[in-house]
Amino acid sequence: MAAPMDTLFGLAQDMECLVNVLREKREPPDLGILQQLSSLCREKYYRECLDEGILKKLLQILCETVHEIEHTPAESKSDLDKWLQVASECFRCQRNACVQYTKNQFTMRNLGFIDKSVYLIQFLQGMQVAQDDSCLTAIRCGLQFLGNIASGNGDSQNSIWKCAFPELFLTCLKNEDDKVMSYGSMVLFTCLDSEKVVELLADEKKLELAVGVIAAYRKLPEVESEWTFLIVTDYFLKCPALVEAMYSKMSNQERVTFLEMTLSKISDEDPEVASGRELQVLSEFLVRCFQEKCKAVLNLALTTNTDDEEALVVIRLLDVLCQLTSNSEQLQCLQKCSSLFETVVDILRLTHLTGKQTKNIFTAAHSMSLVEDVSHPAVGFKAHLIRLIGNLCYKNKENQNKIHQLDGIPLILDNCSIDDNNPFVNQWAVYAIRNLTEQNEENQALIAQMERQGLADGSLLRSMGMEVQEQDGKLMLKSVKKQS
Repeated sequence: MAAPMDTLFGLAQDMECLVNVLREKREPPDLGILQQLSSLCREKYYRECLDEGILKKLLQILCETVHEIEHTPAESKSDLDKWLQVASECFRCQRNACVQYTKNQFTMRNLGFIDKSVYLIQFLQGMQVAQDDSCLTAIRCGLQFLGNIASGNGDSQNSIWKCAFPELFLTCLKNEDDKVMSYGSMVLFTCLDSEKVVELLADEKKLELAVGVIAAYRKLPEVESEWTFLIVTDYFLKCPALVEAMYSKMSNQERVTFLEMTLSKISDEDPEVASGRELQVLSEFLVRCFQEKCKAVLNLALTTNTDDEEALVVIRLLDVLCQLTSNSEQLQCLQKCSSLFETVVDILRLTHLTGKQTKNIFTAAHSMSLVEDVSHPAVGFKAHLIRLIGNLCYKNKENQNKIHQLDGIPLILDNCSIDDNNPFVNQWAVYAIRNLTEQNEENQALIAQMERQGLADGSLLRSMGMEVQEQDGKLMLKSVKKQS
């Protein structure tokens, strides 16, 4: 193994000469030496053989490069590009040197690589040429270095956080380059922990960073958006206080995006969104948001309002609440929220009446003639309201009785027919009726009496797998097996 060590010894001497040339001539050096170090550091053996002396020389080259970039006018584009290429190569050496090797991570952190690199990345993002290829390459390589030195290393993560939070992360999230946004998000995710998440609540600028993650997710193509998604789902959702503060600062478009991210997370088979208590607080906040704004969905009855942003937020809130109540633990929590149940029945009644008054998206349709665009945002809204009612009535006598008191049973039965504006509404109505009549003779008797009086369609009940039977002078609603 003498040859590799001789290679590193020779490289160290070359780097010493390079440092001296930099200090004497103040000219961009030949990149060959740095490229050789970068290439060697791709191999585990050479990474593990690097001594502190080589890393010190690398830091000296980086510092001299920073000085020259600071003092080279933007008008001298050729010279500036050469110095930016040197910066990129320094960052590549740093990035490769600390890949999965704790010793180099600690040595480089202790030597001051993190502070100098963060400073240079921030300086580059503020330059007039920040969106030029040579400058973007340097920024990207610098962020990759920060990601590598932070990976699995708590001390490095804390050091980056100390000198990069929040300014560096903010500028990365606002950058026009997708990769800079993505790499900056990667570094942010790597450095975050539960205590740092709470720091985002400290002031407006730090809260701006949290909202900036949502804004960046909206801008990024799917292939680059993974880190912003993980920041929200793995950290933000576990801090309900932060969610509430962020939500108040978001635009309606950002709220829709945030709710879609939340829905995606809680729809996972094993979501691990938050602890039971944290998820309960988050759920209660989303309930309040839905209750406050739910009537905005009625604006979609006007064909000119299909893109009403406040209404779109309500639709996504409903989707999230439906999914939350599919979780047994959260279902029990939300079933106790009597005002939510009343709100859902009320908005179902309002949308149903709106659909009867004029032809609109809330009108039951048996062809798509009433819906020019099948992707209309309110398609399925009433079906999801009935789904939520069914969830909230599941094995819950209090809500079963409440829907009786609110005269909500006829309302659900009136929404049982096939409706192209509400796919699967019939199935959700069957589900709701079964849940609100299970071990509830009063509700069974009410539906049975409605069928006897002609207020409920007997054939419809049979299609739902139910029929009215008379026992001991009482009308009862019974489940029956459908004939094949």
